[in-house]
Amino acid sequence: MAIEYLGLDSIEGPLVVVDGVRGAAYNEIVHFRVNRQEEKLGQVIAIEGEQAMVQVFDSTTSMSLDNTHTMFSGHGMEIELSPEIQGRVFDGIGRPIDDLGAIHSNIKRDVNGAPLNPVSRIYPRDYIETGFSAIDGLMTLIRGQKLPIFSGDGMSHNEVAAQIVKQAKLGENSDEEFAVVFAAMGVKHDVADFFRRQFEESGAMDHVTMFVNSADDPVMERLITPRVALTTAEYLAYDLGKHVLVVLTDMTSFCEALREISSAKQEIPSRKGYPGYLYSELATIYERAGIVEGRPGSVTQIPILTMPNDDITHPIPDLTGYITEGQIVLDRSLEGKNIFPPINVLPSLSRLMKDGIGEGFTREDHGDVSNQLFAAYSGAAEAKSLASVIGEEELSDIDKTYLNFGEKFENQFIGQSQDETRSIVDTLDMGWDLLRQFPKDELTRMDTEILNKYYDKNSQSTSEQEPREAGED
Repeated sequence: MAIEYLGLDSIEGPLVVVDGVRGAAYNEIVHFRVNRQEEKLGQVIAIEGEQAMVQVFDSTTSMSLDNTHTMFSGHGMEIELSPEIQGRVFDGIGRPIDDLGAIHSNIKRDVNGAPLNPVSRIYPRDYIETGFSAIDGLMTLIRGQKLPIFSGDGMSHNEVAAQIVKQAKLGENSDEEFAVVFAAMGVKHDVADFFRRQFEESGAMDHVTMFVNSADDPVMERLITPRVALTTAEYLAYDLGKHVLVVLTDMTSFCEALREISSAKQEIPSRKGYPGYLYSELATIYERAGIVEGRPGSVTQIPILTMPNDDITHPIPDLTGYITEGQIVLDRSLEGKNIFPPINVLPSLSRLMKDGIGEGFTREDHGDVSNQLFAAYSGAAEAKSLASVIGEEELSDIDKTYLNFGEKFENQFIGQSQDETRSIVDTLDMGWDLLRQFPKDELTRMDTEILNKYYDKNSQSTSEQEPREAGED
C-alpha cells in the first residue's frame, strides 16, 4: 500500500526535503499534490537516514511546508514506448507536445537503461552516410559509434545537426530500416521551432522522434532528457530492429544543469565548479551507444557540445574526448569565411573509421584518399604559414600548389550548400579531382596500385564505380 506523506521539512530553490521517509530509493520518482489539486513530479537525488531530498521538475513557488502531499512511486522515471513514437514531438521527460495525444502502451522502460555486459558488444563495422564530404570522407561515422561535434557559442552547429538529421542514411544499397532520435536540451523556443520546421519541411519527420527541453523548462528535466532519448533509441534498435542515430544537443547545457544541481546540494566542486562525478555522468550517456550481440539494430550517437570560450581543454570537451571514439571540431575562422559546415579536419578524427571503410563497405580507395587529403591539407597549412613570413611570391612551385590546394579544399570539399547532399562516391571523386593538382610522386600516402588505378581516370569514369553493399564480403 502506497504511503502519502503530509508536509515538507524544507524547501530550497528546486530542492525539497521530506522527513520520516522509509524505503525510498535513489532516482525514485515522486508525485506531489499541492493544495489538493496541482500535480508536480520530482526525483529523489539524495537520502540521509529518514530524510529524502527531492528535485522538483517544476517551479516550487506554490509549494509550502504544510500544503504539499508527497507520494513515492516505488520506481524510477519510466516512459511508454510503441512504434507510434516515430514522427512525434515530446518534452524533455517524454510528454507529448505536438497535440497528437498521449502514447498508450503496456511497454514501459526505465530511462536509466538496463545494465549491459561489455562482452556482449559487437565491434562496429558498417558506416552511416551523413551527406557531408568532410565527415563521410575524412572522419566516417560508423554504426554503433559515438562521435561528438565540438562547437562554440554562436556557430552553425544547429544547422549542421539539422542537416545531418535530414540527410543521414545507411549508405548505398542498404535496405535496413533507419531512424533518428533527436534531443535538444536547454534550447530557446526559436531554436526548437527551427529544428521542428526543418524536419517537417524536408519530409524527414516521419522517421524522427524529437525531445525538446526548452531553456525555461526545469533544470532537473534537462538531466533526464538524454536518458529518455536513449531509452527510446534502444527500444527502436533492439526491439524493432532499426539502426538508430541519436543526436544530442547541447551537452554543455546538460553539464551546466548538473553543476547547478550539485551546487544546490552543497557538494564539493571539482574543475571549473563541476561536480567530481561529471565524467561518470557523461559516461552513463555516451556508453549507451553500440551494437549488442543477438539483438537487431544499432544505436549511434552524435552528441553536440559548445566549448566555453572555444576552449577544447575545458572539462566538458576534455572528458567527452576520453569517452568517445573521436571528435568533429567546428572552426570559427572557417565560419568567418562563410564555409559550411565549418569543420576543421586537422584536429578531427574518427577512431573507428578504418574498420568501416574500404572495399566491401565504401570503396577500395577510401582509406588512401583520406590519408592523402589529410597530408595535403597539413602541407597547405605549412605553406600558408611560410607565405606569411617570406611572402607568397617567394614560395616554391610545389608550395604554391599546396597553397592553391588548401583554398580549393576548404571551399569545394569541406564547404557545401545547406541543401546539398553528397554520396560517398561523389566525395571520393571530388577528393581525386583535388589531388590531381599534385604530381604522382608527391602523393606519398597512397598505395601504388590504388594511385595508378585512379590517378589518371577522369571524374566521370571514377563516378561510375558504385560502392559495394555494406558488410558484403
